[in-house]
Amino acid sequence: MTNEETENFVVYLRNTFQRVYQVRMPTIACIDGYALGGGLELGISCDLRIATTKSVLGLPETSLAIIPGAGGTQKLSRIVGIAKAKELIFTGKRLTAQESLNLGLVNYVEEDYEKCYQRALTIAKDIINKGPIAIEMAKASLNYSIEVDLNDGLQFEKMAYARIIRTEDRIEGLKAFNEKRSPQYKGK
Repeated sequence: MTNEETENFVVYLRNTFQRVYQVRMPTIACIDGYALGGGLELGISCDLRIATTKSVLGLPETSLAIIPGAGGTQKLSRIVGIAKAKELIFTGKRLTAQESLNLGLVNYVEEDYEKCYQRALTIAKDIINKGPIAIEMAKASLNYSIEVDLNDGLQFEKMAYARIIRTEDRIEGLKAFNEKRSPQYKGK
């Protein structure tokens, strides 16, 4: 690829992965095998990550005299902390699934893809039973919190809560709790 083609491709990847990050509802990545470079950048654009025991994760771009250019330098530090992100990116270290779990890079490690997929489905089913507007506002608030100072984050949370308090789902949730039954949320 020419320099211009490479730049265009990286911009395309960055924009695509950012769209994944900005999906209003939670996203879950199942990692089964190598997630190096762009593969991990896609994974860390998701809200939750589950890896199989055979998975290898890393951002080894500096070994190729480049940097993670599709969001890796920004998102990795928000997940594992700046010091660990610097170490991983500067050294290009490849992590096992267990090392990734220990760092908080992945949420769970499963034996194989089928168990990884089943774990993702279990989590998704748990999330889908919650109030959809509350989940959307929680994700927006959490994502915003890492971009701003505490006071601005609290103001955003206040705005998000104000949106939720006027919903039919909030009333349904309280009513279902009092009646000891499962709520029937409608996203309203």
